[in-house]
Amino acid sequence: MKCHIFTILPLLLALLSGGCKRHSATTENMPTPRVEVARVVSERVVVPMRFQTLLYSNYDATIQPRVSGYLLSKEFQKGMPVEQGQVLFRLDAHPIELEVVSNRAALASAKTALAEAENNYRRAVPLARIEAISQSALDQYKAAYASAQAGVELAASQLDESLLQLSYTTITSPISGIIDDTGATIGDWVGVGTNYSILASVSNIDEIGVHIPISFARYYRLREAQGKTGAAYDNSTLLSNIRLHLADGTIYPYEGSYSYTMRDAGDQSGSIVIVASFPNPAGELKVGQSAVVVADVGSPEGALLVPQSAVVQTLNKASVWVVDRESVVRMTPVVLGEKFGSHWVVESGLNGGEMVVTSGVQKLRSGTKVIATTPSSATHSNIKDNNNG
Repeated sequence: MKCHIFTILPLLLALLSGGCKRHSATTENMPTPRVEVARVVSERVVVPMRFQTLLYSNYDATIQPRVSGYLLSKEFQKGMPVEQGQVLFRLDAHPIELEVVSNRAALASAKTALAEAENNYRRAVPLARIEAISQSALDQYKAAYASAQAGVELAASQLDESLLQLSYTTITSPISGIIDDTGATIGDWVGVGTNYSILASVSNIDEIGVHIPISFARYYRLREAQGKTGAAYDNSTLLSNIRLHLADGTIYPYEGSYSYTMRDAGDQSGSIVIVASFPNPAGELKVGQSAVVVADVGSPEGALLVPQSAVVQTLNKASVWVVDRESVVRMTPVVLGEKFGSHWVVESGLNGGEMVVTSGVQKLRSGTKVIATTPSSATHSNIKDNNNG
């Protein structure tokens, strides 16, 4: 048995030694991988920026009761569209209706008193001419007539006031839009000075607004680049090609436009906030909806651009394969800016003129020597022709 073991061991060692040699020979004879490369281009471009934002109504109408009373009914569904003039709430009108009745009676009484005073005055005038009554008596008739006229005007104004108060017990929407809910329930005492001085709000959605924050540092650099200084700088030219990217990845078909610059936002957030608006004719955009705004910001400035195909992204990190002068590749981390057509803007990690691998990265390891080729279609003009992607 021992004899067989000593016979087999040399054979196994010989086989293993031969296998290693063949593996080494195979590795040495592997062909040098071919990869396609592109040059990192430095361009003066208008760099697009992305802003995560929420959509909001350009203006809201607050529904506040003008009179106090018990809430009788709510005549809308929360979160649904309402039209201008549509009835939203009704308050108990009975107390004011009684005032209207009383004021109508007071007006009728004042008119009767006016008629009597007018007749007395008219009869007194010819009597005063023939000195049948004294001038002082005529003056008293005249004063009573004027007082009766004032009494009618007062009673009429009191009736008008009560009728106006009565109309306020029916609350309508001042604008068309989307209404939110109210905290008041049927039977609550609502109105000025109560817990329900505000019943609801209606948001106009004909246009939808977004807030676009730009840091002060970048903002002042953009102003300087455009040759604009002073507090009266017109921010309407700061943004262009304002597009809205919805949560499902689609691009909203209508382009946004500059509305105004918020006055006080900078002191709180360290940035200036520009408000842009998007038309919303079909009501597709909803208040509170999350979206991304992409806009060209400022004038052309220097940027490093690499093809999107050169960027490897894993776990929120980005890198590219850089080919050095000895045709050896190395993995290089980069910080990406925004997309520019078929390219990425690279904020740091690369230098202009470096070569990056655009195809064949699956077979690469750091330190691998490669044969770099440049596809004929990767021309310099391709960057400019695709800057709207």
